Amino acid sequence: MMIKLLVPACALATSLLLGGFFIYAIGADPVFIYGRIASETLGNWYGLGQVLFKSTTFLFTGLAAALAFRTGLFNIGAEGQLIMGAFAMAFVGVACSGLPVFLLIPLCLVCGFLAGAAWAAVPGALKSKYGAHEVITTIMMNFIAAALVSYWINNVFGVPATVHTAPIASSAMLIRLDTILPQLRGSPVNLSFVLAFLGAILLQFFITRTRIGYELRTAGLSKDAASYAGIPVASRSLLALALSGGLAGLGGSNFVLGYKHYYEIGFSDGAGFMGIAVALLAKNNPLAIVLTAVFFGTLEYGGLTINTFVPKELVNILQAIIILSTIVLTKLFDKIVLQGLQRRSSEQRYA
Repeated sequence: MMIKLLVPACALATSLLLGGFFIYAIGADPVFIYGRIASETLGNWYGLGQVLFKSTTFLFTGLAAALAFRTGLFNIGAEGQLIMGAFAMAFVGVACSGLPVFLLIPLCLVCGFLAGAAWAAVPGALKSKYGAHEVITTIMMNFIAAALVSYWINNVFGVPATVHTAPIASSAMLIRLDTILPQLRGSPVNLSFVLAFLGAILLQFFITRTRIGYELRTAGLSKDAASYAGIPVASRSLLALALSGGLAGLGGSNFVLGYKHYYEIGFSDGAGFMGIAVALLAKNNPLAIVLTAVFFGTLEYGGLTINTFVPKELVNILQAIIILSTIVLTKLFDKIVLQGLQRRSSEQRYA
């Protein structure tokens, strides 16, 4: 287990080192820049609240990507699923404004989950019935979701002269954590972060401790072996993508229910795709995703604190290096382990 942790640790170290070279190349001091990111994010309560807020959506989409990965699927459609889930929450939060808080908040969350799940179930059905590759279908669904919701906002449900819906009812709003921890005052982090953290725990339990979770993991390791064992691989692929889409859909709660309290075009800003990086760095471990989501949230908010000293694209460079380093080091690690096992097997054979 400790050896496996070396891969993400080395990926982070490599990205920070190379990022330091980029910072130095443009004439800035890497120590100052990294120090400012640390002090302005995790070094004070307001920054910590901003980091947790940025991390929340990444956590939901990271869990969505991880569930698909563990089942042998590549869900690139978390962006569209997030959009549909967020819009569904906003619609229900406005349409059902007469409901009390203990009914309306759960209803918004359930509808957001179902909207994301339904959107992901389309490529899931195409995969299970016709063998259509989920990479193509899920990424195409992103464009459809963005265009469809944009039409609804501009022509049907939006507030005139704006790019957002009407505000949701107050009974649909999630409380901000600064009402519990006054030190976080002013930061937008809200109860959806707690929900995302609980989601990571539940997903870990589901994957490792339930029969369906075992079937999904088995299908991800070898579909032929899973079929031989009597596992319905096609239906499990559909289920995995639907559940993955539902988790991505819940990510909309951070913005719609906990922050702005309406749906706004462009709110997701690549959070669905960032979830893939979060899951990869965490090796698809739901509990580790909590940490990697916070790390990417730190980079996201940290980039805002240094944009007067270095170009904002620096954060994008760091994120890209992390992803590339993780992929390369994972392959290298797997190759070293495989060669070690083969060498040990040969030594035992001839001993």
